[in-house]
Amino acid sequence: MIQPPIESAVREWIEHDPDPATVAELQACSDDEIAERFAHPLTFGTAGLRGPLRAGPNGMNLAVVLRTTWAVAQVLKERGHAGSRVVVGGDARHGSEEFALATAEVLAAEGFMVTLMFAAVPTPVIAFGARHLGASAGIQITASHNPPSDNGYKVYFDAGMQIVPPTDRDIEAMIGKAPYADEIARAPVQTSGVDLIQRYVDRASHVRRTHGSARLAFTPLHGVGGEYALDAFARAGFLDVHVVEKQFAPDPDFPTVAFPNPEEPGATDALLKCAAEVDAEVAIALDPDADRCAVGIPTPDGWRMLTGDETGWLLGDYILSQFDPGEVSEHTVVASTVVSSRMLASIAAEHGARHVETPTGFKWLSRADADLPECTLVYAYEEAIGYCVDPSAVRDKDGISAAVLFCDMVVALREHGRTVLDALDELARRHGVHVTAAVSRPVCSADEAAEVMTRMRSKPPTKLCGIDVTMTDLAAVQPYNRRTDAVILEGADDDTAVRVAVRPSGTEPKVKSYIEVRLCADGQLDRTRVEALRLRDEVAEVARKF
Repeated sequence: MIQPPIESAVREWIEHDPDPATVAELQACSDDEIAERFAHPLTFGTAGLRGPLRAGPNGMNLAVVLRTTWAVAQVLKERGHAGSRVVVGGDARHGSEEFALATAEVLAAEGFMVTLMFAAVPTPVIAFGARHLGASAGIQITASHNPPSDNGYKVYFDAGMQIVPPTDRDIEAMIGKAPYADEIARAPVQTSGVDLIQRYVDRASHVRRTHGSARLAFTPLHGVGGEYALDAFARAGFLDVHVVEKQFAPDPDFPTVAFPNPEEPGATDALLKCAAEVDAEVAIALDPDADRCAVGIPTPDGWRMLTGDETGWLLGDYILSQFDPGEVSEHTVVASTVVSSRMLASIAAEHGARHVETPTGFKWLSRADADLPECTLVYAYEEAIGYCVDPSAVRDKDGISAAVLFCDMVVALREHGRTVLDALDELARRHGVHVTAAVSRPVCSADEAAEVMTRMRSKPPTKLCGIDVTMTDLAAVQPYNRRTDAVILEGADDDTAVRVAVRPSGTEPKVKSYIEVRLCADGQLDRTRVEALRLRDEVAEVARKF
């Protein structure tokens, strides 16, 4: 039986839900389902609101979008941005077009100038547009690489950067004060943004440093990146592009993959098959909203996908190699997160640049140079295949510009008689052999995850692979805005370093451990890699029992 407070909330929600379909859905729910949907609302996480498409405050639906947009408008007004411009778009997921239009109409009724994209667009277009137009905010309807049943609501403030605390909490507090959904005013909005999209694509194509083409295999994984990426490739001079036809057109059901994330096993099988058949030099996969980029390369043993860290090292070294050492590089900043590889820090030091480590997520990476006057962020990445290669244009991960730059690097290497594998070997010789892995410990609830973290903090391991390790609690570090619910275990001897970052997942019932082992290169890279992998797997077995 539904408890009286929930029963009242459900009745009010149904009476004021403007969508007959979600009204009918709630009316058909069991008492247990109703209780779950009204237990708590969606909250802002690592990348905005994200959740299943369903009725009620704990799902993505028209009522939630209307009330959230009203709240965003009030926060913008409180901060002196009344009447300013806001850029709005959506991807090709179920509900995205309707939700983007509703978002734009609420903002227009609240007195804002709205640029509403005329078609489904990659998420980086909104980040670019907010920055390029000097908008006070950008809003993208997307759930990135989540399952087909999900959608989300991503918010940019501060010149096209993802919101951070306390802005997210301020918006959530204002949602609690929002009118009923059917009482929120909406005003007609005309779609636009054609010129903005063209400017974005042109900018993405101009991250190139070299000239010449390469043969590419490409898939947008049924997402919105296909036509935009092909346009950027063509403008950049990459005309020999072979697409995975069955995955090219946007399809919100993602019919050919079990999970629409290029990192997932099997997701890039069709891409690598295409690459082998056409004798490509590089294979590129975008996630459904095209903010992430995965890269495949040929090897003597066949095609394989690079890890997010491997791509991160290569792009970081390539970008920093364009800067002259000295005063320029000293004011250059690159950034990676606490769960990403340490090699970028070593690469930065070699080039005389600064490296900044941030908490997980591009909302922090995009601000990596905020506390460094006279310094400029030129590159940031996270191990989850997210790369920001042109921060002056897009202060967020951008799969399309990253793809163009990686292909450019392939050309540059080829011109010197080298391959991507050669470049990885050279990085290993200069900075040591680094191997990484992420393992997960399933938990039943957030409370169990908290218990695991409490145990880690009170009785952390003192040795890993026979190496003494110490713990750093990132929930207690200074400054405050660098704090995050994670602990770092790390230690080293003369030849070997081991590091494990442990944190609860923000989206799944898991505690995740991000492992890295580094061995000094001794001239026998293959042998060193085998030993590094052995040690990594040894640490992984321990981490599964944390």
